[in-house]
Amino acid sequence: MLCELVAKGQIRRGLFDYIVDCPDMAMKAKPGQFLHVLCGGDTYLRRPISICDVIENRLVRFIFEVRGKGTKELARAKEGDRLDILGPLGNSFDISFSDETGESSSSVPEGDIVLIGGGIGIFPLLYLSKSLPKKPKILLGFRDAESMALVREFSKSCEDVFIASDDGSVGHKGFVTDLLKNSIESGNKIERIYTCGPKPMMKIVAETAVSNGIDCQVSMEERMGCGVGACVTCTCTLKDGSRKRVCKDGPIFNASEVDFDG
Repeated sequence: MLCELVAKGQIRRGLFDYIVDCPDMAMKAKPGQFLHVLCGGDTYLRRPISICDVIENRLVRFIFEVRGKGTKELARAKEGDRLDILGPLGNSFDISFSDETGESSSSVPEGDIVLIGGGIGIFPLLYLSKSLPKKPKILLGFRDAESMALVREFSKSCEDVFIASDDGSVGHKGFVTDLLKNSIESGNKIERIYTCGPKPMMKIVAETAVSNGIDCQVSMEERMGCGVGACVTCTCTLKDGSRKRVCKDGPIFNASEVDFDG
């Protein structure tokens, strides 16, 4: 589908913020899904980019980091250009919660909903934070103060925002997973965790959640080819030994099922 680039921003060097006009895609999009974007130039493989937000059921926002030839070409796009985009693709975060009878519903959970993001993994959590039945708490991990992004927007959609940085230039000095462990040790009741970010971070989040009996959903990221499950390039391993396609069976999985060392 050809979608007009209606707004192009740059958050910091190498990090671009695009908004495209595509009503059909916007109406179908759910939190956690992704787009498969043709970058232009002589690149022919599409790049998977998470949906960051949906605006007024018409506009779709995505943020990407320049990492190679394809995204470098995509960063050259200008407002008014038409981008070739497939989507929304993949499954989505489950935002339903069980009611008193145990049936899945849109009921508001008693405990906290906690989002945990690291690096560019924070971006799909924005749309999620706006779609939940109650305002979540969010834990954000950055390298340093200069790499921070979307904090002001998360402060509007979340009940609380907690930050950790590797060098201590902003928030807690250390890992974002430290904030999760501190919260649990403080006795906070957590109903569910949603996480997206570097695999080592998500592994610790998953292990912490499982060991404390907390439901947790992870958004997996692997190199993709086709984006629709045909090429079987983007597989991840589950604890039962099976392999699942991140683009088709995911990218969202239950944390207790994923073998992060597989």
